[in-house]
Amino acid sequence: MIIINHKISSGTKKKLSRFGELMELQTQGITYSAISGHPDIFFCQSPGHLFAAPNLPEKYFKLLDDHKIRYITGELPVGGEYPATSRYNAVAMDKYLIHNFRHTDFTITRTLEDLTPVHVDQGYCRCNLLPLKDGHFITSDPGIHKVLQGLHPPAGGLHPCSLFVNSHKIKLEGFPHGFFGGCCGVLENTVFINGSLSHHPDSGQIKEYLVSLGYKIVELDEGPLTDVGGILFADR
Repeated sequence: MIIINHKISSGTKKKLSRFGELMELQTQGITYSAISGHPDIFFCQSPGHLFAAPNLPEKYFKLLDDHKIRYITGELPVGGEYPATSRYNAVAMDKYLIHNFRHTDFTITRTLEDLTPVHVDQGYCRCNLLPLKDGHFITSDPGIHKVLQGLHPPAGGLHPCSLFVNSHKIKLEGFPHGFFGGCCGVLENTVFINGSLSHHPDSGQIKEYLVSLGYKIVELDEGPLTDVGGILFADR
């Protein structure tokens, strides 16, 4: 199942539906409108785990159950404003759990206690950070970029472990700009991007970085990059 913001364009939905059934996320009265359908606000995904906010509308829990997708319900609800909006916006990988741990839901840190915690000051971590294979990342947050550069040397000495990209050309409803991670999702060796990189000033660097790591790039729209809270591919 692919968890997406219900506001994604119909053309993008059609393209994504070739890769799996869509679950279109829409909430009301939980948090502010711009992020009310963002998967990365209500879910945190790690290898082997899917965490869901306890105040996710019941119909989505039923959909997950009907599709036999296992999940762990968190303790803290998503709130109306930051930092209560950032409790599930962590990045979890094979080795690292990255977030502003002043705000992380306890269920995530407790369940993933074997991962190395990496604290960053940005609560909207997954919005700003796209985790890739072999300890590589693309981020639109300079603070996260600085922390990641200090984690380990580039794998094999060939590629920087973190690529920093400009966020100012990324759209987000109601805000001056969005974040790069919120435009993207990863399925195996394919990176899906909500929009066309041709509109972004760092398009060449982004393409080169992803291709050098062995990724195929699927641009889902011809318009500018738009932050939709990520594209989440949920496994059974």
